[in-house]
Amino acid sequence: MNSTFDRKDGKLVLAHLLFAYGALLLGGVCGMLQSMVKSGSITLPAGIGYYQLLTAHGVLMALVFTTFFIIGFLYSAVSRTLGGKLGDAARRMGWIGFFLMGAGTLLGTVMILLNKATVLYTFYAPLKASPFFYIALVLLVVGSWISGYGVFAQYRGWRKENRGKLSPLLAFMAVVTMLMWQIATLGVAATVLLQFIPWSFGWTETINVLLSRTLFWYFGHPLVYFWLMPAYMCWYVIIPKIIGGKIYSDALARLSFILLLLFSIPVGFHHQLMEPGISPFWKFLQVVLTFMVVVPTLITAFSLFATFELSGRAKGSTGLFGWVRKLPWKDVRFFAPFMGMLVFIPAGAGGLINASHQMNAVVHNTLWVTGHFHLTVATSVALTFFGIGYWLIPAVTGRTLTAGMNKLGIVQTVLWCLGMLFMSGSMHGSGLLGDPRRTDYTTYNDSLEAVLWMPYHTAMAVGGIILFISLLVLIRVVVGLLQSPKGETEYPVGEVYDEAERTPRLFERWGLWIAVSAVLILIAYTVPLIGMMTGGTGSPGYVMW
Repeated sequence: MNSTFDRKDGKLVLAHLLFAYGALLLGGVCGMLQSMVKSGSITLPAGIGYYQLLTAHGVLMALVFTTFFIIGFLYSAVSRTLGGKLGDAARRMGWIGFFLMGAGTLLGTVMILLNKATVLYTFYAPLKASPFFYIALVLLVVGSWISGYGVFAQYRGWRKENRGKLSPLLAFMAVVTMLMWQIATLGVAATVLLQFIPWSFGWTETINVLLSRTLFWYFGHPLVYFWLMPAYMCWYVIIPKIIGGKIYSDALARLSFILLLLFSIPVGFHHQLMEPGISPFWKFLQVVLTFMVVVPTLITAFSLFATFELSGRAKGSTGLFGWVRKLPWKDVRFFAPFMGMLVFIPAGAGGLINASHQMNAVVHNTLWVTGHFHLTVATSVALTFFGIGYWLIPAVTGRTLTAGMNKLGIVQTVLWCLGMLFMSGSMHGSGLLGDPRRTDYTTYNDSLEAVLWMPYHTAMAVGGIILFISLLVLIRVVVGLLQSPKGETEYPVGEVYDEAERTPRLFERWGLWIAVSAVLILIAYTVPLIGMMTGGTGSPGYVMW
């Protein structure tokens, strides 16, 4: 395989990454200001609203940064492993998707900055935004669909030229990720097109709130796995190469991705456990399905640590944990994603609490939930994406990751972990004391209970400032990588251990997995949705800003 990344494909990948970093920076500014306002440290000038910042922070970081980065990374993966360059159709669809998503992001951001769409990133009805905000969401989703078609086109082309061969693991994972995304976004597309846009234009007077929230969470929970699966791709395939080891098992990796495809979608009701209008039976069923997702997570943890231990022992380590010393701690390409993996242990445990009916009642709608979100997405996923960017940018631009940039990357990772310790730790703590999420600065008329939350809010502001400093260091490194000396940087793709079990062909029978996924979704959602559509009540819109 040619060690140089195709330059045309490199431009497509780089455009996605730079757009993602731009959204991250703007969203980070909003996040830091938001944490300072909530602690009572500052008041916002020029009539800027707290909830306006909250909306911008959520949309730009949770939706825009992640989607652009993921699609750029997936395109790099299929370009690298499926023939060394994209076909014309795949590359064309990649650019069409990029421009549609870019147009949607710009339109949506303008609406938020004009205070016409202060509805938070979940845009829960009956909060009502400008119709152009919902049109922006359509552009973002449709653009991502077209980008997904490009990934599928590249995969299909490779299969035609390599009949009977097993596809490369990294490409297989990219296809599963985009397939899950296509199925999951049907829910948000339905509610935006059929409910929000007619309602926001005034073509209908009311909106079925329960139905809209259900369709959102049909999409909202697998959205978490759309973030996590590219991180898993890095952990499974990229990290073994960086540490000088091999992938423990190709079959286990593919099994975990197929299980994520099947069980990440029909589980949205565990986000609506406190929602009236949904039968306890359907909530219980989806909670059970939610816990099925634990299986691929544990498979992943086992496989990764097996890779680490085998790699360390091959280098001569002894003792139970001697292999830990053999890991390349001073290489940011490993260090940043590994810290993300480490944080995923408490983050996953918190997820089990959120999904459990009784324990959810304790933490529901408190800052605990926000703290959990910051551990999973803003730490595990974000740190892994930062680690990917440190080698992907020089790989696609024909430049090198210098020792200086590597050191700055280590500093940035440490700062991010420290900031998130303050931010997420205090959110978890105050959430357990009943502190509600999504609220502006208030002492609730100097209520003693609310005053006791204030030290936690101050700690959040400290964390927000440290995270913003880390973000500035990240941007400095990105600029530095674009200007670093020319040369070849490896696109690290791991190989499977020779002794690993053979991978069954069954994993690439796409018709079977799509059918199983559809059956699970129909079982979990058909009866509740019929009830909501025939018996739901409508609400007029409210503009609270």
